[in-house]
Amino acid sequence: MASVPSLASTVQQRLADALAAALPEAGSADPMLRRSDRADFQANGILALAKKLKGNPRELATKVLDAIAANDVLKDIEVSGPGFLNVTITDRAIVQTLAARAADDRLGVPTTAEPGTTVIDYAQPNVAKEMHVGHLRSAVIGDAMVRILEFAGERVVRRHHIGDWGTQFGMLIQYLIEHPHELDHKDGASGEEAMSNLNRLYKAARALFDSDEEFKARSRDRVVALQSGDAETLALWQKFVDESKIYFYSVFDKLDMEIRDPDVVGESGYNDMLDETCRILEESGVAVRSEGALCVFFDDVKGPDGNPVPLIVKKSNGGYGYAATDLSAIRDRVQNLDASTLLYVVDARQSLHFKMVFETARRAGWLGDKVKAVQLAFGTVLGKDGKPFKTREGETVRLVDLLDEAIDRATAVVREKAGKVGLSEQEIVDNGRYVGIGAVKYADLSTSAVRDYKFDLDQMVSLNGDTSVYLQYAYARIQSIKRKAGETRPVAHPELELAPAERALGLHLDQFGEVLAEVASSYEPHKLAAYLYQLASHLTTFYDQCQVLSDENPAELVENRLLLVDLTGRTLHQGMALLGIRTPERL
Repeated sequence: MASVPSLASTVQQRLADALAAALPEAGSADPMLRRSDRADFQANGILALAKKLKGNPRELATKVLDAIAANDVLKDIEVSGPGFLNVTITDRAIVQTLAARAADDRLGVPTTAEPGTTVIDYAQPNVAKEMHVGHLRSAVIGDAMVRILEFAGERVVRRHHIGDWGTQFGMLIQYLIEHPHELDHKDGASGEEAMSNLNRLYKAARALFDSDEEFKARSRDRVVALQSGDAETLALWQKFVDESKIYFYSVFDKLDMEIRDPDVVGESGYNDMLDETCRILEESGVAVRSEGALCVFFDDVKGPDGNPVPLIVKKSNGGYGYAATDLSAIRDRVQNLDASTLLYVVDARQSLHFKMVFETARRAGWLGDKVKAVQLAFGTVLGKDGKPFKTREGETVRLVDLLDEAIDRATAVVREKAGKVGLSEQEIVDNGRYVGIGAVKYADLSTSAVRDYKFDLDQMVSLNGDTSVYLQYAYARIQSIKRKAGETRPVAHPELELAPAERALGLHLDQFGEVLAEVASSYEPHKLAAYLYQLASHLTTFYDQCQVLSDENPAELVENRLLLVDLTGRTLHQGMALLGIRTPERL
């Protein structure tokens, strides 16, 4: 496996060499290369350089032009406007670069030069509670970032910080003690059955807690028993956790996401560290006592009344808040997991909390030059009306219902076209699932994470526009062409002249590695989605303008176009896989 330098990086280097030769007084100047509509690339760096050297930019550009050595990559360079360089690449260089990418399992995409360890905190459901639409984004965005970072060569540790601790468990455990068969079911229960049991028990326990003072008192005693490690209470608490996991795993399975037991480390996983975390913060002066509570104060965090708002690490009654758990988790991830990056895929509404937690961890020395913490904040899922997504009754939408409806809609779309392709009933069912779940994921991932987005299933499963289905059909169409090609294989022919649509597709294919590097470093999966949509659009233009399989075409032309088609298919497949979306061979 060998990484293939992109054409942009090759051109950048040639221009940098020419700049250094023509204008040695400029030092190592950046040509500032970017894609252009007027040529393949445009270099804008000479304008900035002219100001620095107090020279005429067009004259300097001409000097650089004269210093460029003859080569087989640069076809044409011209000075344009006030001193831009417009650069056109040779067709030979495009085909040779694509051939090198096609020869590599990783499509020539390099791994990161200095891999570290990233701990990703994502998909954080709550024990004994149903997953709703609000859990969707953390799961989908987090899963995509896991895949992208692993592909980039980073060591990734997944963490599902589930809500599995707190006062509500006193109520639930007490109710189960008094109604011991409420969670009974046969082995091999479905996730839906497990959730149905938990839901029923939760509602019954809550109703009793609100109406019966004696039960409320017993529940509060049970919280104390839980926190002090009483064996019977802990065993029943574990039963709730295990039952909830059956349900969680069934939802993640529907989302086509891998979730493993060791990755699930909930709030309870840090209980043994809470005391020590508080002690360290207090002894180091990072946290101080205020009205009986242990707090951290910040100059720039004030409430509506203008007074400082503290991060409360330990309450005045001795209880611990989320801050103590989150800070203990940071200690564990840095000291025990050797993390160099902590990535939190968490709702934007929690940004203030995490800003305070990260700053506290920095003051304590747990974060610093060698370890950074980043919140990948995401916005809200809205309904078609632009308001927070609710059912008609005003209830929060259950995640399972949402996914099932997406699969049903997608299956109908697949079934409508199935006759033309000759899909079996099993293929229709499978593809309906891949298209439905892909549609939900892509709608989420194609929007910048921090923005809210509208959940519109009609749009999501549309064959037109920026949708997952459009990309999946593009991939399936490529596989159809390859099947029709029979024995004819993709072969590079650098001697051929390329049509404009072939050049545009080839240059876009060449950007895949650069896009992935940017997405991995900036944590912006929507940029990968945008790249893939543009790739499918270039492919559509290519189909319209360049016939691939034609008896009238010379064999070399067919083979060269098959190379473009095949590499486009592999790039789509790899890119979609990194977003967690499947690409069926036939649709």
